[in-house]
This record gives sequence, structure tokens and C-alpha cells, in this order.
Amino acid sequence: VASRDAARVHADFPAAEVLADPQALLRRADLDLVVIASPNDSHFPLARAALAEGRHVVVDKPFTLTLAEARELGALARARGRVLAVFHNRRWDGDFLTLRELVERGTLGRIAHLESAFDRFRPAVRARWRESAAPGGGLWFDLGPHLLDQALQLFGWPDSIRLDAATLRDGGQADDWFQALLTWPQRRAVLRASMLAAAPAPRFAVHGTGGSWLKWGLDPQEDALKAGARPSWPPPAGWGVDANASRLTRPVGEALQDEAWPLQRGCQGAFYAALRDALRGEGANPVPPEQAIAVMALIELGQRSAREGRTLEAGLVPELPKEKP
Repeated sequence: VASRDAARVHADFPAAEVLADPQALLRRADLDLVVIASPNDSHFPLARAALAEGRHVVVDKPFTLTLAEARELGALARARGRVLAVFHNRRWDGDFLTLRELVERGTLGRIAHLESAFDRFRPAVRARWRESAAPGGGLWFDLGPHLLDQALQLFGWPDSIRLDAATLRDGGQADDWFQALLTWPQRRAVLRASMLAAAPAPRFAVHGTGGSWLKWGLDPQEDALKAGARPSWPPPAGWGVDANASRLTRPVGEALQDEAWPLQRGCQGAFYAALRDALRGEGANPVPPEQAIAVMALIELGQRSAREGRTLEAGLVPELPKEKP
């Protein structure tokens, strides 16, 4: 492990060898895979150095700080013949897995309107890089990649984006609230996040020609990890079980029927199971760089939209098909 805080690493992994210099770690001949889970502004230089050393690489989201950096890493991985994956772990949240199944099965008909909200109540600004004005700080870079990636997985590349981002907390230095509107023909998606939501909106509110689905509360896996749970594979019984409310409303005869809808178990560890298979040549990369490049294209376009205060056409990103497969 490369870290400047060996004591913190050893508190969780007593047997780990800790190096203060990440470059020294990357030069080791006994490494196959490097996982980069460092501050956002270090993702690009560390990933580029790891790929240059011939390592397979996992990069936490956001992939990089700019679209140009993301494309450079994708090109380098192809040139080196290495697996480069981006940890868009929210694809394996139980509520998103449930939504994806509803969409793919056509349970809600044609989806017309999706609202995806990631609300928290954290009124006190903390002295940490995620909440600083430094490059890569703020909520758009922190949660925007998750919500954009999920929208792209469901609906493919949008026609346009409009972002409004603001700093609403007292003493805040970076954006701590945002709302992005993505458009497709006959479809709209509103992506929101806030740090001042003591009474959160539904995590998902999805409306289609065949009904509506609402789900409250956040996936439990993050809180479980923060509470000290350690991931394992296969996951233990009860892992990823979401007890929050999930309701489906759809027409039955002449009336609307509202019912509790079961949530799938979340399993973010499935990312690494799929990555293992990809490294063995037995499966596909769970999140190839082309998909993360598309997210970075929208992150960057959203920033421009917020600066200019207007809706921007999304255009085409060569790395991603216009239509969802």
C-alpha cells in the first residue's frame, strides 16, 4: 500500500507493507494490478504512471479531472494492452439494479421522466479535499459521476445537458448542491444532490407510460463499510439488503394499484469479481475506459453549462454509441 499514513493503514491491515512513495510501489516487479483510491487530482498522474509500468489499473471515480486526461489514459491502456477499469460502484447498488430490471423488462412502459436524488444532511463544512475549492473538489465531481453513469447505463447518450451548481452551506468553498437536466426525445432525467436535505426526496422517482416507481433512502453498503464491515466474496448473507421503502404504482383495470416492490440485493463487490474474470481473459471489463470517458464528457460539459447559465447540446462522443445497445 502506498500511503503517507502508515499507522492508519496498519489499523485496518496490520500485515500490509506500506510505502510512502507511490512511484516506488509502482516500480515493484511483483505487482499485477494497481488500485487508485486517492484524491481526485492524483488519479490521472498515478494511473498514467501505473500504465506506463505495465500494470493493470483500477481508478476510483471521477476517472480524471478533464476529458482530455481520460482520453489519454484510455489510449495508453490500449497501447500497453492493459486492463483499465473505473470504479463506478453505484451500478451495483440494489436500488439501481432493481430500476435497471424494471426498465429492461418494460414494467413501467416507456420511461418518460426520471428523478435521481442523492440527498444528505451535512450542514457543517469539513476541512477535507472533497469540500475544498481545489480542482476535483465539490459535489459535482463527487456524486455527479455516479448519477451520470447510472443515467447513461439506462438510456444511453443524451441530446443535451443543463447544470445548475451552487455553494449553499455557510462557510462552503465548493459546490454542495447541484441539479442537472438531461434530455432525450420524449424523456427527461433530473439528477440532484444536496448536503442540506434533512428530509430527503426519494432516491429514485421514475415515471413511464405503464406506471411509476419510487424508492426512498440510500443503498446500505456504504454505511456498512463505514461501520467496519469488511467486504468478502461471495458476500455474506444479509449483505446489501436494503430495508428502505420501494413502491410501484400501475394501472390495473380502471384503477391505479400501489404495491410494495422488492429490492434486489446490492453487491458492489461484483465489480471486482468481474474484474478478476477480465484479467484472466474470461470476461469483459466491468467498466471499460470508454464508458468512463463518456461520463467525463458530461462532467466537463456540465461545468461549462453552469458557467454559461444555459443548456448545451451534448453532441457526439466517439467512444460511446449514440443509442443505448
